[in-house]
Amino acid sequence: MSDYISNYVQEAAELLQRIDVTRVEKFVDLLFECWKNDGTVYLFGNGGSASTSQHWACDLFKCTWVEGKKRFRCMSLNDNMPLMSALTNDNGWGDVYVEQLKTWFRPGDVAIGISVHGGTGEDKAGLWSQNLLKALQYAKDNGGKALGLTGFDGGAMETLCDVNIVVPVESTPHTEGFHLVLEHLITNALTERIRSSDLVEV
Repeated sequence: MSDYISNYVQEAAELLQRIDVTRVEKFVDLLFECWKNDGTVYLFGNGGSASTSQHWACDLFKCTWVEGKKRFRCMSLNDNMPLMSALTNDNGWGDVYVEQLKTWFRPGDVAIGISVHGGTGEDKAGLWSQNLLKALQYAKDNGGKALGLTGFDGGAMETLCDVNIVVPVESTPHTEGFHLVLEHLITNALTERIRSSDLVEV
């Protein structure tokens, strides 16, 4: 095995031990409260995190089905590409998520932003992920909760979000990979909470 592969596997193994499980538990608690109160969860991200948003929405929708229990309401704001391109064309990339939330978001709902750098850093187009920060702030300002999955030091989302789970590594591949690990963990933990709850479908 090459040194690169050996080091990558070793870093991943060590990183797993550094995830803050108390934040994972709080994250699940807030999603469970949203489910109990008939709220909706909205997910969004840019780049690879956009695909994680779609994957997670699929899992939250399908994997939380429990016989006799109400369904979990969720939506990825990355799913409608014609709408996203129209909003970008007319309003700019910075408003592509918040404009969708203005239509759908209600008090008690939850917004989940997924970002490697958490809204800190920049490239040719300017500061990264400002559209996520804008949408998360909208959720907080309108009676909801803002949750995040980030990497590196958590970026601006570390202080903005009600709960932000940081993959504490300065590596995009590890961050995006562990976001999927966390997504599956959170979804399955949430399913167990739903299964053991006293609430039944009405």
